[in-house]
Amino acid sequence: MARDSSATKARILAAAFDEFAEYGIAGARVDRIADTAGANKRMIYVYYGNKEQLFDQVLQEAMEQGAESVPFDAENLPAYAGAVFDHLTADPRLMRLVMWKRLERPTATAPEAEAYARKNTALKEAQQTGRVDATHDASDVLTLVVALAQAWFTTATEPPTPAHRAAVVDAVTRLAEPRRRATGGDGAR
Repeated sequence: MARDSSATKARILAAAFDEFAEYGIAGARVDRIADTAGANKRMIYVYYGNKEQLFDQVLQEAMEQGAESVPFDAENLPAYAGAVFDHLTADPRLMRLVMWKRLERPTATAPEAEAYARKNTALKEAQQTGRVDATHDASDVLTLVVALAQAWFTTATEPPTPAHRAAVVDAVTRLAEPRRRATGGDGAR
C-alpha cells in the first residue's frame, strides 16, 4: 500500500504549528512533532530539512492563510484591522507563533518583507489619491494599523472582546481618515 505523503506532510505541519506556537523554535522538539503527527521523525527531515526550515514552512503557510483570509485593503484600513483582529481571535496560536518568530528571529524573512512592501505601496497610492490620510508616512501607518489590530493579543490581561475590536476599528478610522484641510484664515476647517 502506497503512503500518502501529502497527508503525512499536512499532519506534520499541523503538529509543528502547535509545537512552535507553544514552545518557539528553540523549545520545540522534533520528536514531539513526529509523535503528534504519527509520522517518522526521519520523514520530517526528508520533507522539510531541519527544525528551522520546518518553522519557516509553518510560518509561511500561516502568512499565506492569513493573506487569503484577510486580504489587505489600503482604502479601508479600519475593516482590515477588524478582520485581522477577528482572524487572531479565531486562532490565538497565530499571535503566539508571530511572537516567537519576533523573539527568536527578529529579521523579516523575504516573504514577510515582500508582503510588507506590497501593502506599503498600496497604502502610499491610497494616500496620494486622498483616500487615506497622508499626515504620516505610509510605513508608519501600516505599522500602527497592524500593532493596533494585534494589541489585545500581545499586551492585554483579558481575552479580546467585541468592545476591544470596536476600539481597534475606531482607532484605525481616526488614524486613516483623511483630515480636512483649513479653507481660510478664520481657522474653520
